[in-house]
Amino acid sequence: MPRVSEGVGMLKIGLELFVSEGPPCVALGAEAGLPVFLDLKLHDIPETVDRAVARAAALGVRYLTVHAQGGADMLARAAARAQREGGLDVVAVTVLTSLDARDLRTAGVEGTPREAALRLARVARDAGVGAFVCSAEEVAAMRGEVGREAVIFTPGIRLPDDPASDQRRVASPGRAIADGASWLVVGRPIRDAADPLETCRAIARAIAEARA
Repeated sequence: MPRVSEGVGMLKIGLELFVSEGPPCVALGAEAGLPVFLDLKLHDIPETVDRAVARAAALGVRYLTVHAQGGADMLARAAARAQREGGLDVVAVTVLTSLDARDLRTAGVEGTPREAALRLARVARDAGVGAFVCSAEEVAAMRGEVGREAVIFTPGIRLPDDPASDQRRVASPGRAIADGASWLVVGRPIRDAADPLETCRAIARAIAEARA
């Protein structure tokens, strides 16, 4: 953690780390002086998600992801619980960056990933959610859909020489920021880098250039 904490604005704790180390790993955020983005993508019945949101709030998590496909009732319960607990915002994941139109059709979802993402974002927004996850391919349209005040997290970020791996919809840091992303979610390009901190700095430079 000390190798990258000075180069990032938030600590993402994903499913692999959480399953391996359990809730105590959330304390890494406090140790690094960074807010925690707990990326568990909860998708369950409303009561279960409601109670999980409460537990995440008790851990001191700043953002917690839930699947927008969980439905309006689940999303509303999650958002309401987060508001009651205070200090935590629920983030609705729309369409995973590993999916394309063919994958959606196989799952019975009509339309392009962008259309599906916007459709799910509307459901989440109407349920009281104010933060969203979408790929860089959808972020400009998403910003127009959810408004200026919404928080948009964009994964699938890659520098020019990075492999896409299993991500289908990827983009550079500069493009995502220019199109309206609030936060960039970067995993493997940092984790697998020979010099993780320098990779963080390269991404920060690309963000600064886009904002300029």
